[in-house]
Amino acid sequence: MRRTTLTLAALALTAGPALADPSHGLWKTQPDDNGNYGHVQMQTCSNGRICGGLVAAFGPDGQTVPSDNIGRAIVWDMVADGDGGYDDGKVYAPDRDKTYSAKMELRGNTLGVSGCVFGICRESVWTRQR
Repeated sequence: MRRTTLTLAALALTAGPALADPSHGLWKTQPDDNGNYGHVQMQTCSNGRICGGLVAAFGPDGQTVPSDNIGRAIVWDMVADGDGGYDDGKVYAPDRDKTYSAKMELRGNTLGVSGCVFGICRESVWTRQR
């Protein structure tokens, strides 16, 4: 009985990482028009959807820069379609101070993030950092 309980406990502890969504992790955004970029930590949020917040901001020289957007949600409400695609979400673009209806596509260690607002669409490619 004790061995069964320990085995079940070990399985429960190892199952979490195996079930993590492949979009989880730290992503480097594509530089904006000024060469600035950020690191976004992607995870599953309380509503079961994928979200990500800005954890660091960098200038064109790669040095960290202060930003009022640290801690701000950059991606939220993404729903995985099971084939590397995500839809029905939102993305905030700090350089434009705009929120877009968005979708994402995971391609190995890159994440295509695209969004549209009032018929104007933007697309960027993020790279996995870890």
